Parts: sequence; structure tokens; C-alpha cells
Amino acid sequence: MLTHIHIRDFAIIDTLELELHPGMTALTGETGAGKSILLDAIGLVLGDKADSSTVRHGADKAEITLSVDITQTPSARVWLEAQSMEGTDDTCILRRVISAQGKSRAWINGSPANLTQLRELGEQLVDIHGQHEHQSLMKKDAQRQMLDAFAANEALLDNTRRAWSAWKKLHERVTLLSSQNQQHQERIDLLRFQSQELETLALQPDEAEQLDEELNRLANAEQLRATAAQGYAQLYDDEPSLYSALGRLIHDLSQQVRVDAQLEPSLELLTSAQIQVQEAASQLRDYAEGLDLDPARLQWVDNRIADIRSLARKYRTEPHELPTRLANIQQELEQLGGGDYDLNALEQQLQAATASYREQASLLSQARQQAAQQLSAGVSHAMQQLGMQGGKFAIQVAHDSANTFQATGMDSIDFSVSANPGQPLKPLMKVASGGELSRISLAIQMIAAQKVTLPALIFDEVDTGIGGGIAEVVGKQLRTLGTNRQVLCVTHLPQVASQAHQHYKVTKIKGAEYTSTGIVHLTQAQRVEEVARMIGGVEITPATRALAAEMLTTGS
Repeated sequence: MLTHIHIRDFAIIDTLELELHPGMTALTGETGAGKSILLDAIGLVLGDKADSSTVRHGADKAEITLSVDITQTPSARVWLEAQSMEGTDDTCILRRVISAQGKSRAWINGSPANLTQLRELGEQLVDIHGQHEHQSLMKKDAQRQMLDAFAANEALLDNTRRAWSAWKKLHERVTLLSSQNQQHQERIDLLRFQSQELETLALQPDEAEQLDEELNRLANAEQLRATAAQGYAQLYDDEPSLYSALGRLIHDLSQQVRVDAQLEPSLELLTSAQIQVQEAASQLRDYAEGLDLDPARLQWVDNRIADIRSLARKYRTEPHELPTRLANIQQELEQLGGGDYDLNALEQQLQAATASYREQASLLSQARQQAAQQLSAGVSHAMQQLGMQGGKFAIQVAHDSANTFQATGMDSIDFSVSANPGQPLKPLMKVASGGELSRISLAIQMIAAQKVTLPALIFDEVDTGIGGGIAEVVGKQLRTLGTNRQVLCVTHLPQVASQAHQHYKVTKIKGAEYTSTGIVHLTQAQRVEEVARMIGGVEITPATRALAAEMLTTGS
């Protein structure tokens, strides 16, 4: 609910501080005193467009600050958190400054805000009736939201939104793949060819390095065998050989070591050397005998290396990285061939999602149509109580299966009204009379009040064109609305003002060089005088005061 408003240098207001309270609050005063200026100021701080004409003459800027208690408004809390504009307590502060040059700035809880943000937040806090630009019922979305709230369609809406989200995701995927189908298939064909090519190569780990070593060995096999054979002969087979020479030296030292033991280490080393020479000679012999001089093998290895290097150049990678490249190609091919890229499978899923969405949207539409009949009948009855005898209200819910899929269903919802007997139903937004529109809005609120959760309602002269008992009905209904929310009502009728929980009087203050607007919170005695003025005009008699006191007693 609105708790406090501060206005400075706005229109003809110099400075104004106003504390607002729960329940119904009446705003009264002489014609031209500036009652609507207060509502205009609230409208501006909720995102209305402004220009330099709103700044009081002679001032540099106009300032409007509105404090709102959001304790019972969870949607506003969620919105503020999403915008990172949450405050430190349960009070939300909206501020708007308009310069004399027409420039405007705004803040929400001290954070800079634009007009769109002001409007989005304001629509969750306040509903102003009687001013077309602030009348939420003039908006298609608001009409749908009110009908859904009245019908308690939260679960059906959630189901429809989820079905729509699933459909939308699949629809976008199918559309994308359909437009890219040729490129997609070409990519698959290329990857399949590359995979087959690399699979045919069948390169094993470390094979490239091993083949290089084998090629080098085969290409030099003759020289390697000759060197090994020559080494074997020199070490063991020739006469004299190194092995036989070591043998004779070892024999001689064995004789002399008996004479001098200091020769023992040398004898041991020579004995070990002879053994190693024999082993080396055996290895060289075996190597020479086992060395393959197969030209066919040499040619195969050379061709194999050429094939490997050719594919490595083709894929712009090193030969040893070709197995990794094959694994990557196979992985991508598996992904492209999976369900996410299977156009036929996705189209079948899309058909199922479409059917599911249509089913949910149809259930939602049926619930809306039933609620529309109930709400239409209730509002039509309320219109009779509010002085619109013969008036009729109707909600048309048109479910068109050819409509574009939306998260909120496939219905076209229109609020229509006939204000007088014999007149055809017309869209609510085309109702000519502002007073009729306000009373129709009041009638809708009377029926849907238990469903609509806006914390503050403002009615601007909803009593236009009515009087007597009808005005009393309007006042009682406004007071009823004020039992569970805040209602601000600008009125000229004593029957309405007397029903309010609080009463403010707007006055015009005339000075020597300027005119300003003031506002006074009336005491009980002052309320009697104000209601008496509204009843009797300039001449207020004791009888008029008595009637005013009686109306206030009855109203409270």
C-alpha cells in the first residue's frame, strides 16, 4: 500500500507531504482545487510521460517521492530482486524529478530507473481507475490476467507455458536444421569419408616411428651385415683374433701372479674383457646372420611411410597424431548422427509437442470460457446497482486453433460493454464516458476483488453522473474494497465521502503573487463540515450539519 507521498514544485503545488493509510480514503474539495493534481503526481512517479509544463512556474524542477509498503506484495519483491533494486526493509521508494527543461530522471530504492521499469513496478502496486492512460483494464494482457485470476487458472497456465516452451524449443531446432539440412548432410558425408580413409590406414600407436627405424635399417642392411661380420671375425674368428690374443696374455699372467700377487687385479680385468669380447662376437654373428635383406619388405615399408605422411599432410597434422584425429572425427560423426540432429526424429517429437500444447491450451480456454460467463453475469448485475440500468458486460473468449502459439494460450480475450439498453456491445476501450468507464471498472472490481491482489486502487470521480441511493451503493462498495486493500477515491458526492475511513480535503491557497494547493487530514468535526458543504453548498444550515453527521455515523 501507499504510505507516504512528497511533492515539491509540481503544477501549482509548492510543497506537500501526505501520509496515506489503509482502508478507504476520500479526497474532496472545491472544483479546481487540485484534487486530480495529486493523482497526476502519482501517475508520473509510476511512469507517465512528463514535460516541462508539470514544473511549477518559477521553479527549477519538480520532485515527487512515493513510499510503498510491499510487505503483502510478493510479486513486487520478486521484481525488485530481479532488477537488483531491493531495499533494506519492506518499504519501496520511487522518486521522479522533472526539470524545467523537460528532462526527467527516476530512481527506485535509490537505483537509477527508466520509465519502463517504473511502469512495470507500478502495475504491481497501484491500479488507477478513471484515467485512460492508467486504466489497466484497457490493456489486453491485463484483461487476460484478470480473467485467469478470477478463474484460478494458475495450474493450467503453468502447464500451458511448459508445453509451449517444449514446443518452441523443438520448433526452433527443426527450423534451424531444415534450413541447414544440406550443409548438415554434406558435413556428415565428408566426415564419413574421412573416417573411412583413416580407418583403412589403420595406423597403430608408435607405428610411424617404428617404420622410420625399420626403413633406415633395411636401406643399410648390406653395410650393417658386412660391419657385423667383420667385427665378429676380428674379435673371434680370425687368426690371430682379439679373443685368442687375450687368451695368451691371460695364460702368461696366470703364471706370473704366483710370483707377484699385485698382478691379480689386471688378470681379473683381462679375464672379464675376454668374456665380454666373446659375448660381443656372438651377438655380431647372430646379428649378421639374422639381418633381413628382403627388397620386397623394404618397398612395402617405404610405401607405408609414404601413405602415412600423405594423409598427415592432407589433415595438416603430424603422423603420430592421426589416430587422435580419427577419434575426433568419429565423435563428431556420432553427434551429428544422434537424435539432436535427426531431422525426422525431431519432426516426430515436434508433432507430439504440438499436440500436447494444443491439448493444454484447449483446457485453459475451456476454463476461461466458463469463468467468462460467471464474471460477465456478475459484472452485469453490479452495473445495475451502480446506476447503469440495462447495461451489460460480456467477455468473449475466442479460441482459434490457427492462432500463433503463445505461452498464455491461443485465446483472444475481449472485454465488451453496453452501457445502456438497446446499445450493442462495444470493446471496453471504446466506451466514451469516463464516468461510465470508472463505474464499469468498479463493477468488475466488486466481483473480482477477492481474486485481484493489487494492494492499492485509485478511483478518480467514479461517481460522475450518479447520485442518491446509487451514490451510496458506490460508497459502500468502495468501503468494502477498502477492507482488504487501500482505496483512494476522488469524489464530489457526500454519499461516497461519508463512507471513507479517512478524509482529506484539497484546498486552493491564493497568495498575492501565487496560487498553491494544500491538503488537510480532516478530524471528525471537520468531516461533518466538509460533508455538509458537499450536501448544501455555500449556505450550511444546522439541518445540513445534522444530515452530514448522520451520514458519517451510518458510513462508519
